[in-house]
Amino acid sequence: MVRGLYTAYTGMRNEQKRLDIISNNLANSTTVGYKEENVVSRAFKDLIATKIRDGSNAYVDEPIGKFNLGVKIGETYMDWGQGSLRETGNTFDIAIQGDGFFTMRVTNANGESSTKYTRCGTFKCTADGYIVDADGNHLQGSGGDLQIPTDANDIVIKKDGSVFADGELVDTITLTDFEDYDYLELYGDNMYNAVEGAEIKAATATMEQGFTEQSNVNVISEMVSMITITRAYEAGQKMIQTQDTLLNASVNQVGKV
Repeated sequence: MVRGLYTAYTGMRNEQKRLDIISNNLANSTTVGYKEENVVSRAFKDLIATKIRDGSNAYVDEPIGKFNLGVKIGETYMDWGQGSLRETGNTFDIAIQGDGFFTMRVTNANGESSTKYTRCGTFKCTADGYIVDADGNHLQGSGGDLQIPTDANDIVIKKDGSVFADGELVDTITLTDFEDYDYLELYGDNMYNAVEGAEIKAATATMEQGFTEQSNVNVISEMVSMITITRAYEAGQKMIQTQDTLLNASVNQVGKV
């Protein structure tokens, strides 16, 4: 193994992963409730280099120092910062102000239901009065699937999630929060699944009817990072070209007798 080639390769691979993350962020910069992803880099563990059977030291093995083989992806993490609120005026659009998630009942192709969580508050009312998202997943209230009377003329959603139809309380939207968001994994673009170890706690956020929470992606910052990554990737390419030139010289010139 040529150390220079391997180091350049790990750096380029790392930058490619970072570029994939940023590209996904930019693609979802207009996705309601989307949370920006980021990635951190870590160095490989240092290795101890040892001089083996060196004649200048009576053929005794001795350590000569440490060296590193490059960089690797540390972890991908989510930026849970609040996104800006955009007024839509739609009755069933709801934005969360603060920490917490809408609780959704999601049904897969096999008809199996599971609970997921989202910050996307773009909802609509079905002909049966159920409040669902764009994919037909049911918003949960204190009584299960949230449903309003189909003949109601005035729907009001209070800051605490109370839903009133023509002045009468129908249900209360369920908000769920977690002790540690590290126990949430991304499901699709803007839904999350609670994995083993997730601890639920009461949500203290408020809700705003007629608003949606926008993506918290900073497009300008992401574009600047993309330029930086591209330059780092090009530097890795030049390093590989340099190593190739050195190897060519070693084989075809230095190696000649």
